[in-house]
Amino acid sequence: MQSLPIVRGMPGPGLLAHVLVSKYADHLPLYRQSQIYGREGVDLDRSTMTDWVGQCSRLLRPLVDTIGRHALGGKVLFTDDTPVPVLDPGRGRTKTGRLWTYVRDERPWAGPAPPAAFYRYSPDRKGERPKDHLRGFEGYMHADGYGGYDKIYGKEITEVACMAHARRKLFDIAKSTGSPIAKEAVERIAELCAIEKEVRGKSPATRVELCKDKAEPIFDDLEAWLHQTLPQLLGKGELAKAIRYTLGRMKRMRSYLEHGECELDNNTAERSLRGIAVGRKNWTFAGSDAGGERAAAIYTLTETAKLNGVDPQAWLTDVLTRIADHPVNKVHELLPWHFSPA
Repeated sequence: MQSLPIVRGMPGPGLLAHVLVSKYADHLPLYRQSQIYGREGVDLDRSTMTDWVGQCSRLLRPLVDTIGRHALGGKVLFTDDTPVPVLDPGRGRTKTGRLWTYVRDERPWAGPAPPAAFYRYSPDRKGERPKDHLRGFEGYMHADGYGGYDKIYGKEITEVACMAHARRKLFDIAKSTGSPIAKEAVERIAELCAIEKEVRGKSPATRVELCKDKAEPIFDDLEAWLHQTLPQLLGKGELAKAIRYTLGRMKRMRSYLEHGECELDNNTAERSLRGIAVGRKNWTFAGSDAGGERAAAIYTLTETAKLNGVDPQAWLTDVLTRIADHPVNKVHELLPWHFSPA
Protein backbone atom coordinates (compact mmCIF):
# COMPACT_ATOMS: atom_id res chain seq x y z
CA MET A 1 0.00 0.00 0.00
CA GLN A 2 1.43 3.39 -1.03
CA SER A 3 1.99 6.09 1.58
CA LEU A 4 -0.16 9.19 1.49
CA PRO A 5 1.58 12.44 0.47
CA ILE A 6 0.60 13.99 3.80
CA VAL A 7 0.99 11.67 6.77
CA ARG A 8 -2.37 11.05 8.49
CA GLY A 9 -3.85 13.55 6.02
CA MET A 10 -7.03 13.12 4.01
CA PRO A 11 -6.15 14.82 0.68
CA GLY A 12 -5.09 12.57 -2.16
CA PRO A 13 -2.38 13.34 -4.75
CA GLY A 14 -4.89 14.62 -7.30
CA LEU A 15 -6.42 17.20 -4.97
CA LEU A 16 -3.02 18.40 -3.76
CA ALA A 17 -1.74 18.73 -7.32
CA HIS A 18 -4.88 20.65 -8.26
CA VAL A 19 -4.39 23.13 -5.39
CA LEU A 20 -0.71 23.67 -6.26
CA VAL A 21 -1.27 24.10 -9.99
CA SER A 22 -4.33 26.31 -9.49
CA LYS A 23 -2.32 28.73 -7.38
CA TYR A 24 1.09 28.73 -9.04
CA ALA A 25 0.29 27.95 -12.68
CA ASP A 26 -3.27 29.26 -13.01
CA HIS A 27 -2.80 32.22 -10.60
CA LEU A 28 -5.80 31.38 -8.41
CA PRO A 29 -5.24 32.44 -4.76
CA LEU A 30 -6.15 29.95 -2.05
CA TYR A 31 -9.02 32.05 -0.73
CA ARG A 32 -10.63 31.99 -4.18
CA GLN A 33 -10.12 28.24 -4.40
CA SER A 34 -11.84 27.95 -1.02
CA GLN A 35 -14.80 29.94 -2.34
CA ILE A 36 -15.04 27.74 -5.45
CA TYR A 37 -15.00 24.56 -3.38
CA GLY A 38 -17.63 26.12 -1.12
CA ARG A 39 -19.99 26.61 -4.05
CA GLU A 40 -19.65 22.88 -4.71
CA GLY A 41 -20.59 22.12 -1.12
CA VAL A 42 -17.04 21.34 -0.01
CA ASP A 43 -15.83 23.10 3.14
CA LEU A 44 -12.12 23.59 2.49
CA ASP A 45 -10.59 26.37 4.52
CA ARG A 46 -7.79 28.54 3.16
CA SER A 47 -5.61 27.81 6.21
CA THR A 48 -5.94 24.09 5.55
CA MET A 49 -4.75 24.49 1.97
CA THR A 50 -1.90 26.74 3.15
CA ASP A 51 -0.74 23.89 5.37
CA TRP A 52 -1.00 21.46 2.46
CA VAL A 53 1.14 23.71 0.26
CA GLY A 54 3.80 23.87 2.97
CA GLN A 55 3.87 20.11 3.48
CA CYS A 56 3.95 19.43 -0.26
CA SER A 57 6.85 21.84 -0.77
CA ARG A 58 8.84 19.99 1.90
CA LEU A 59 7.97 16.61 0.41
CA LEU A 60 8.92 17.77 -3.09
CA ARG A 61 12.15 19.50 -2.01
CA PRO A 62 14.48 16.74 -3.29
CA LEU A 63 12.88 17.03 -6.72
CA VAL A 64 13.24 20.84 -6.69
CA ASP A 65 16.92 20.53 -5.75
CA THR A 66 17.47 18.00 -8.55
CA ILE A 67 15.97 20.40 -11.09
CA GLY A 68 18.20 23.15 -9.68
CA ARG A 69 21.34 21.09 -10.15
CA HIS A 70 20.28 20.29 -13.69
CA ALA A 71 19.57 23.96 -14.50
CA LEU A 72 22.95 25.09 -13.15
CA GLY A 73 24.77 22.17 -14.75
CA GLY A 74 24.65 23.57 -18.28
CA LYS A 75 27.13 25.85 -20.01
CA VAL A 76 24.60 28.68 -20.64
CA LEU A 77 22.15 30.23 -18.19
CA PHE A 78 19.47 32.91 -18.38
CA THR A 79 18.68 34.87 -15.23
CA ASP A 80 16.40 37.66 -14.05
CA ASP A 81 14.48 38.64 -10.92
CA THR A 82 11.20 40.25 -9.97
CA PRO A 83 9.89 41.91 -6.78
CA VAL A 84 7.42 40.12 -4.52
CA PRO A 85 5.54 41.93 -1.72
CA VAL A 86 5.91 39.97 1.54
CA LEU A 87 4.05 40.56 4.79
CA ASP A 88 6.26 42.03 7.49
CA PRO A 89 4.19 41.60 10.68
CA GLY A 90 6.61 43.35 13.00
CA ARG A 91 6.30 46.57 10.99
CA GLY A 92 2.63 46.30 10.11
CA ARG A 93 3.18 46.49 6.35
CA THR A 94 4.76 44.60 3.45
CA LYS A 95 8.42 44.45 2.52
CA THR A 96 9.89 43.67 -0.89
CA GLY A 97 11.36 40.23 -1.42
CA ARG A 98 12.67 38.89 -4.73
CA LEU A 99 12.08 35.82 -6.83
CA TRP A 100 15.07 34.92 -9.02
CA THR A 101 14.89 32.67 -12.06
CA TYR A 102 17.71 30.61 -13.53
CA VAL A 103 16.78 28.95 -16.82
CA ARG A 104 18.61 26.35 -18.87
CA ASP A 105 17.20 26.01 -22.37
CA GLU A 106 19.32 24.46 -25.10
CA ARG A 107 16.56 24.17 -27.70
CA PRO A 108 17.67 27.28 -29.66
CA TRP A 109 20.97 25.53 -30.46
CA ALA A 110 19.62 21.98 -30.68
CA GLY A 111 21.26 20.96 -27.41
CA PRO A 112 20.40 17.56 -25.93
CA ALA A 113 19.50 18.58 -22.36
CA PRO A 114 15.86 19.08 -21.33
CA PRO A 115 14.94 22.69 -20.42
CA ALA A 116 14.49 23.66 -16.77
CA ALA A 117 13.60 26.76 -14.76
CA PHE A 118 14.97 27.00 -11.21
CA TYR A 119 13.59 29.69 -8.89
CA ARG A 120 15.03 31.05 -5.66
CA TYR A 121 13.56 33.47 -3.14
CA SER A 122 15.45 36.08 -1.15
CA PRO A 123 14.22 38.74 1.31
CA ASP A 124 16.23 41.45 -0.49
CA ARG A 125 18.15 42.16 -3.70
CA LYS A 126 21.71 42.20 -2.37
CA GLY A 127 24.39 41.05 -4.78
CA GLU A 128 25.33 38.24 -2.43
CA ARG A 129 22.01 36.51 -3.23
CA PRO A 130 22.72 35.56 -6.88
CA LYS A 131 26.33 34.92 -5.92
CA ASP A 132 25.13 32.30 -3.46
CA HIS A 133 22.53 30.88 -5.87
CA LEU A 134 25.11 30.48 -8.64
CA ARG A 135 27.78 28.81 -6.56
CA GLY A 136 29.33 26.10 -8.72
CA PHE A 137 28.00 27.36 -12.05
CA GLU A 138 30.54 27.88 -14.84
CA GLY A 139 29.68 29.23 -18.26
CA TYR A 140 27.85 32.07 -20.00
CA MET A 141 25.13 33.96 -18.16
CA HIS A 142 22.53 36.12 -19.92
CA ALA A 143 21.38 38.91 -17.63
CA ASP A 144 20.30 42.53 -17.42
CA GLY A 145 22.50 45.36 -16.18
CA TYR A 146 21.88 44.81 -12.45
CA GLY A 147 25.06 45.85 -10.64
CA GLY A 148 24.88 42.98 -8.16
CA TYR A 149 25.96 40.60 -10.90
CA ASP A 150 29.28 42.42 -11.26
CA LYS A 151 30.66 40.50 -8.28
CA ILE A 152 29.95 37.23 -10.08
CA TYR A 153 31.56 37.77 -13.48
CA GLY A 154 35.14 36.61 -13.90
CA LYS A 155 36.99 33.45 -14.77
CA GLU A 156 34.06 31.06 -14.14
CA ILE A 157 31.10 33.14 -15.36
CA THR A 158 31.05 35.26 -18.52
CA GLU A 159 28.42 37.98 -18.87
CA VAL A 160 26.18 38.04 -21.93
CA ALA A 161 24.24 41.31 -22.11
CA CYS A 162 20.70 41.63 -23.45
CA MET A 163 19.80 43.51 -26.63
CA ALA A 164 16.10 43.37 -25.72
CA HIS A 165 16.70 45.66 -22.73
CA ALA A 166 18.48 48.19 -24.94
CA ARG A 167 15.80 47.95 -27.62
CA ARG A 168 13.03 48.52 -25.06
CA LYS A 169 14.47 51.86 -24.00
CA LEU A 170 14.82 53.02 -27.62
CA PHE A 171 11.37 51.69 -28.57
CA ASP A 172 9.69 53.60 -25.73
CA ILE A 173 11.35 56.83 -26.90
CA ALA A 174 10.38 56.20 -30.52
CA LYS A 175 6.78 55.55 -29.48
CA SER A 176 6.45 58.54 -27.13
CA THR A 177 8.39 61.17 -29.10
CA GLY A 178 8.48 59.91 -32.70
CA SER A 179 12.25 60.41 -32.74
CA PRO A 180 13.60 59.33 -36.17
CA ILE A 181 16.92 58.37 -34.56
CA ALA A 182 15.21 56.09 -32.04
CA LYS A 183 13.08 54.60 -34.83
CA GLU A 184 16.13 53.87 -36.94
CA ALA A 185 17.89 52.25 -34.00
CA VAL A 186 14.87 49.99 -33.41
CA GLU A 187 14.76 49.07 -37.11
CA ARG A 188 18.46 48.17 -37.11
CA ILE A 189 17.98 45.98 -34.05
CA ALA A 190 15.00 44.33 -35.76
CA GLU A 191 17.36 43.13 -38.50
CA LEU A 192 19.47 41.36 -35.87
CA CYS A 193 16.35 39.82 -34.30
CA ALA A 194 15.25 38.50 -37.70
CA ILE A 195 18.57 36.70 -38.11
CA GLU A 196 18.18 35.25 -34.61
CA LYS A 197 14.87 33.71 -35.70
CA GLU A 198 16.56 32.28 -38.78
CA VAL A 199 19.31 30.51 -36.80
CA ARG A 200 17.08 29.24 -33.98
CA GLY A 201 17.20 25.46 -33.66
CA LYS A 202 20.43 25.07 -35.64
CA SER A 203 23.69 23.65 -34.29
CA PRO A 204 26.17 25.97 -32.54
CA ALA A 205 28.62 25.76 -35.46
CA THR A 206 25.93 26.66 -37.98
CA ARG A 207 24.68 29.50 -35.79
CA VAL A 208 28.16 31.01 -35.55
CA GLU A 209 28.70 30.67 -39.28
CA LEU A 210 25.43 32.40 -40.14
CA CYS A 211 25.85 35.09 -37.47
CA LYS A 212 29.36 35.90 -38.64
CA ASP A 213 28.14 36.17 -42.20
CA LYS A 214 24.84 38.00 -41.68
CA ALA A 215 24.57 39.46 -38.18
CA GLU A 216 28.08 40.69 -37.39
CA PRO A 217 28.21 43.33 -40.19
CA ILE A 218 24.84 44.70 -39.04
CA PHE A 219 25.95 44.61 -35.40
CA ASP A 220 29.21 46.45 -36.19
CA ASP A 221 27.41 49.03 -38.32
CA LEU A 222 24.85 49.64 -35.55
CA GLU A 223 27.59 50.19 -33.00
CA ALA A 224 29.48 52.61 -35.29
CA TRP A 225 26.27 54.49 -36.12
CA LEU A 226 25.39 54.90 -32.44
CA HIS A 227 28.88 56.29 -31.73
CA GLN A 228 28.49 58.78 -34.60
CA THR A 229 24.98 59.80 -33.53
CA LEU A 230 25.56 60.30 -29.83
CA PRO A 231 27.56 63.60 -30.06
CA GLN A 232 24.64 65.17 -31.95
CA LEU A 233 22.26 64.73 -29.00
CA LEU A 234 21.70 66.59 -25.74
CA GLY A 235 23.88 64.85 -23.19
CA LYS A 236 21.19 64.63 -20.51
CA GLY A 237 18.33 63.75 -22.85
CA GLU A 238 16.55 60.40 -22.63
CA LEU A 239 17.65 59.35 -26.12
CA ALA A 240 21.30 60.05 -25.32
CA LYS A 241 20.96 58.03 -22.10
CA ALA A 242 19.41 55.13 -24.03
CA ILE A 243 22.20 55.18 -26.61
CA ARG A 244 24.90 55.32 -23.94
CA TYR A 245 23.26 52.36 -22.21
CA THR A 246 23.22 50.41 -25.47
CA LEU A 247 26.83 51.22 -26.31
CA GLY A 248 27.87 50.29 -22.78
CA ARG A 249 26.33 46.83 -23.22
CA MET A 250 27.27 45.99 -26.81
CA LYS A 251 30.73 44.67 -26.05
CA ARG A 252 29.10 42.20 -23.66
CA MET A 253 26.50 41.22 -26.26
CA ARG A 254 29.13 40.03 -28.74
CA SER A 255 29.36 36.56 -27.19
CA TYR A 256 26.38 35.45 -29.24
CA LEU A 257 28.34 36.18 -32.44
CA GLU A 258 31.21 33.98 -31.34
CA HIS A 259 29.52 31.21 -29.35
CA GLY A 260 26.59 29.40 -30.92
CA GLU A 261 25.15 28.47 -27.53
CA CYS A 262 24.53 32.14 -26.64
CA GLU A 263 21.68 34.37 -27.74
CA LEU A 264 21.10 38.03 -28.59
CA ASP A 265 18.69 38.62 -25.70
CA ASN A 266 17.61 37.41 -22.28
CA ASN A 267 13.97 36.86 -23.23
CA THR A 268 14.15 33.24 -22.05
CA ALA A 269 14.48 34.44 -18.44
CA GLU A 270 11.90 37.19 -18.86
CA ARG A 271 9.32 34.72 -20.18
CA SER A 272 9.85 32.56 -17.11
CA LEU A 273 8.76 35.47 -14.87
CA ARG A 274 5.55 36.34 -16.71
CA GLY A 275 3.46 33.88 -14.72
CA ILE A 276 4.74 35.36 -11.46
CA ALA A 277 3.82 38.87 -12.64
CA VAL A 278 0.27 37.71 -13.42
CA GLY A 279 -0.04 35.72 -10.21
CA ARG A 280 1.25 38.61 -8.10
CA LYS A 281 -1.73 40.72 -9.20
CA ASN A 282 -4.09 38.05 -7.90
CA TRP A 283 -2.50 36.83 -4.67
CA THR A 284 -1.13 40.34 -3.90
CA PHE A 285 1.60 39.28 -1.46
CA ALA A 286 3.39 36.33 0.12
CA GLY A 287 2.51 35.73 3.76
CA SER A 288 6.11 35.37 4.91
CA ASP A 289 9.67 34.66 3.76
CA ALA A 290 8.82 30.96 4.14
CA GLY A 291 5.90 31.55 1.79
CA GLY A 292 8.28 33.09 -0.73
CA GLU A 293 10.52 30.02 -0.54
CA ARG A 294 7.52 27.74 -1.03
CA ALA A 295 6.49 29.76 -4.07
CA ALA A 296 10.00 29.45 -5.56
CA ALA A 297 9.88 25.67 -5.07
CA ILE A 298 6.47 25.14 -6.67
CA TYR A 299 7.22 27.55 -9.55
CA THR A 300 10.34 25.48 -10.23
CA LEU A 301 8.15 22.40 -10.64
CA THR A 302 5.26 23.86 -12.63
CA GLU A 303 7.36 25.99 -14.98
CA THR A 304 9.84 23.21 -15.69
CA ALA A 305 6.95 20.90 -16.54
CA LYS A 306 5.52 23.47 -18.95
CA LEU A 307 8.90 24.03 -20.60
CA ASN A 308 8.96 20.31 -21.37
CA GLY A 309 5.44 20.27 -22.77
CA VAL A 310 4.13 18.33 -19.76
CA ASP A 311 0.79 18.98 -18.06
CA PRO A 312 1.94 20.10 -14.58
CA GLN A 313 -1.19 18.79 -12.84
CA ALA A 314 -0.99 15.31 -14.35
CA TRP A 315 2.75 15.13 -13.62
CA LEU A 316 2.45 16.40 -10.03
CA THR A 317 -0.40 13.99 -9.36
CA ASP A 318 1.89 11.16 -10.45
CA VAL A 319 4.83 12.50 -8.43
CA LEU A 320 2.77 13.00 -5.25
CA THR A 321 1.44 9.47 -5.64
CA ARG A 322 4.95 8.00 -5.73
CA ILE A 323 7.43 10.29 -4.02
CA ALA A 324 6.78 9.34 -0.38
CA ASP A 325 7.95 5.78 -1.10
CA HIS A 326 10.45 6.61 -3.86
CA PRO A 327 14.19 6.09 -3.12
CA VAL A 328 15.81 9.50 -2.65
CA ASN A 329 18.84 8.42 -4.71
CA LYS A 330 16.52 7.81 -7.68
CA VAL A 331 14.52 11.02 -7.49
CA HIS A 332 15.76 11.93 -10.98
CA GLU A 333 13.36 9.28 -12.31
CA LEU A 334 10.48 11.57 -11.32
CA LEU A 335 11.66 14.55 -13.41
CA PRO A 336 9.04 15.85 -15.86
CA TRP A 337 10.96 14.80 -18.99
CA HIS A 338 10.72 11.18 -17.80
CA PHE A 339 6.94 11.41 -17.29
CA SER A 340 4.66 9.41 -19.56
CA PRO A 341 0.92 10.08 -19.12
CA ALA A 342 -1.15 6.97 -18.65
